Amino acid sequence: MTLLDRTTRRSMKATLNGPHFRRTAIIDIGSNSVRLVVYDGPRRIPFVLFNEKVLAGLGAEIGTSGRIGAAAMERGLVALERFARLCVEMEVDQITCVATAAVRDASNRDTFIERAAEIGLEVRVLSGQEEGLASAHGLLSGMPRADGIMGDLGGGSLELVRVRPDGVQMPVSLPLGIFRIGDARLRGRKGLVQHLDGLLKAQGLGNIEQGLPFYLIGGSWRALARLDMHLTNYSLPILHHYEMTPDRPVELLKWLESAQKADLKAVGVSSARFPTLPDAAHLLCAVVERLRSAHLTVSAFGLREGLLYESLPTDMANQDPLLVAARIEGEAQGRFVGHGDTISGWIAPLFRDDSPEWARIRFAACLLADVGWRANPEFRAERGMEFALQGNWVGVDAAERAALGQALHANFGGGTNIPALLAGLAPEPLLRRAIQWGLAIRLCQRLSGGAEGPLDGSSLDVRDGTVILRLDPEHAALAGESIDRRLRQLGQAMGMGYLLDA
Repeated sequence: MTLLDRTTRRSMKATLNGPHFRRTAIIDIGSNSVRLVVYDGPRRIPFVLFNEKVLAGLGAEIGTSGRIGAAAMERGLVALERFARLCVEMEVDQITCVATAAVRDASNRDTFIERAAEIGLEVRVLSGQEEGLASAHGLLSGMPRADGIMGDLGGGSLELVRVRPDGVQMPVSLPLGIFRIGDARLRGRKGLVQHLDGLLKAQGLGNIEQGLPFYLIGGSWRALARLDMHLTNYSLPILHHYEMTPDRPVELLKWLESAQKADLKAVGVSSARFPTLPDAAHLLCAVVERLRSAHLTVSAFGLREGLLYESLPTDMANQDPLLVAARIEGEAQGRFVGHGDTISGWIAPLFRDDSPEWARIRFAACLLADVGWRANPEFRAERGMEFALQGNWVGVDAAERAALGQALHANFGGGTNIPALLAGLAPEPLLRRAIQWGLAIRLCQRLSGGAEGPLDGSSLDVRDGTVILRLDPEHAALAGESIDRRLRQLGQAMGMGYLLDA
């Protein structure tokens, strides 16, 4: 029996078996790889339970013969048979099997689909527009505030979609996948830009918006971002929400043109991915030049996550992915189920002038206020910081991760110190504010012991430059040296006096 099962006041098993939780699988048959991902947990932001891919190369011969090669077809079908069996053994509730450009464009697609059906898989072949929309919805699932143009580079096509927080529009699929770029790039960068421009005009997008952020999806472009992290000594090696300036693709291309396989292995790029990177970099340079992109942001979410997102009811799709994940993790690893909401309401009067963006991160910190309790006391502050930085969160950028880490660091006893790692990721005013959040949470935890009563019988507020903790007469006995010490530390961090009114 897990700690969650023992401590929760309601049946977590019943919750996990309810309509908002289900085990699902996506089998993604792409031009380069065939992948199975099994998801479990909350439908809005499910956990990846299993992830495996096979580099079948179904699209490798499409550009020359128009067909899926015999060897590639066999590799793909062997992978599908294994994946189908795994789904049975893992008791998957629902399997969605989709195919993209390679199968879509292959003259022998019917043969592939029929043989997949013999395995027991119904393959849905996505149109170019459907593929683009699914990837765009995946982007919005993991970055609800995304506003710009999304590019999803696959083996057989490049999907471009205009993305806004309130929806997507103008999906277009261009025949510029990794397996199709080679001939076009022989014309040089200017020629490739002109070729891209011609394809856009043919789709009625000659006047596509310029100067917007560009969001990168696709394995080859993510590998370029990983390379950029290495070359720039970036301190937080998490791809999702990683940002690059518009000049970086050119610099990456220069590096690739002189690199050896050993150089790429040293930065964690697989040998199978190596041959595709120069073409991917050439195309990215052309796209950035044509769109005059303001900056580049990497999304770890794409087609598969978009398919899941599209199946959600509107109210669930509108949930904040960070807060959903923080609530699940906080209750799974904490002692006091539901206490995060109470903490958030109790400390909120101190921070009335926080922006909505800051208040959101503060709320996430409250939901995660107890995740470090099982760590050795000497390492709880580091545990809190690492949990925030390394957690599989989405809907949060690097600075916000750092603020969350700073709040948990202070909450678990790190005091007012700003670790060097965090200082390099977020502006100091945000980190100083996060310290205040953490110290307020720390005071709340000490006062309440995880119980509701002490918080119902007390209040925390600011008046005339003083942080005031008031205790009702029936809770006055809760005042003590430890409460006074933590209140004083909070007041000092806020540059204010402090008063315990009991």
